[in-house]
Amino acid sequence: MNDEICLQSLGMCNALGNTLADIARGLFSGDTSGLTLEDGWIPSARARVGRVRGALPNLPPDLSAGYSCRATRLLVLAALEIARDVESAIRRFGSDRVAVVLGTSTSGIAEGEAAIAAHCADGVPPDDSVYPRQELGMPAAFLARYFGARGPAYCVSTACTSSAKALVSARALLRRGLCDAVVVGGVDTLCRLTINGFAALELTTEKPCNPMSKNREGINIGEGAALFLMTREGAPNALRFLGAGESSDAYHVSAPHPDGEGAEAAMRSALEDAGLGASEVDYLNLHATASAQNDRMESLAIRRVFPDGVTASGTKPLTGHLLGAAGATELGLCWLALKDSRLPPHVWDGEADPDLPARVNFVTLGQRFARDGGRVCMSSSFAFGGNNVCLLIGETR
Repeated sequence: MNDEICLQSLGMCNALGNTLADIARGLFSGDTSGLTLEDGWIPSARARVGRVRGALPNLPPDLSAGYSCRATRLLVLAALEIARDVESAIRRFGSDRVAVVLGTSTSGIAEGEAAIAAHCADGVPPDDSVYPRQELGMPAAFLARYFGARGPAYCVSTACTSSAKALVSARALLRRGLCDAVVVGGVDTLCRLTINGFAALELTTEKPCNPMSKNREGINIGEGAALFLMTREGAPNALRFLGAGESSDAYHVSAPHPDGEGAEAAMRSALEDAGLGASEVDYLNLHATASAQNDRMESLAIRRVFPDGVTASGTKPLTGHLLGAAGATELGLCWLALKDSRLPPHVWDGEADPDLPARVNFVTLGQRFARDGGRVCMSSSFAFGGNNVCLLIGETR
């Protein structure tokens, strides 16, 4: 179904920077400096994390009491770049015709951790502790109030596919006529719960993550927010949301299907949804967490879907793995690539793994698209429980 669904504008913040301009500079130069070793996340160990740097904006006074946390402040930082377009959409369509759909896996749980620690130490929670702040639906409720949007507002939480699925859900709202514009994306913050959880599964590493390398040792966790304004009609320079594919192989609670069957199904479904062939994909943003099993199964899936090869890179060495915000963030990096006509480099040690069979043409520093127009990008996200999503965006042809 190729109706005109457009991504009008984008706002992001992550370890690469706090504005689109800063993120683009870091993205195309392969800047890994935002991922640093820090103490305090894991007992008796250090963690390499991708933190959003600098001061974050304060919340409006009328929203501060119930919603103040790092997640909402990251959302405000990203929202600043799309605020004018969102306000224009509300004036045009009415506040009840503008929806908010976000993906998250952490919400405000970092503040919940602090409140529990204070309660254990002092016997009472802090004065500013508000339980709803850590509910998974909170970020969407906050952002709807922040913008004054009165359409549907909810969060999707499916681990590392959360914000990718939020984009699919936003498109469904538009197609069904339930709204005329959607603020859609994701947010996640660094917190001990997730970092220790991944460490317990032996999936993290203190070293910089090294996707698709024979020397890869695991994941670096990051944080950030990414927000699009999605509409049924776009400005002349708006990018199109071309297609989406989902699958759920339910192979294992935390391990991917070893042969990548679910990943392959999601990729093929996205191409079919967009009415495109594999050879028409100009760039693939890999999920590429740099864990042993994920990279292998993704490589197997790519070999079958792209038998003639594909130009690709994994961008998690630049941002960290943003978990619930990863899907929207990496689609945002594709958005920047199309806008700048440049490709994100694949940052690794260059040591190819002979057990990864895909014919992937890894992007090198300074590389550009091979075509001048009508370009298409695919972004893949794979999550615990065999939850898989692939998204396609591109220029008008």
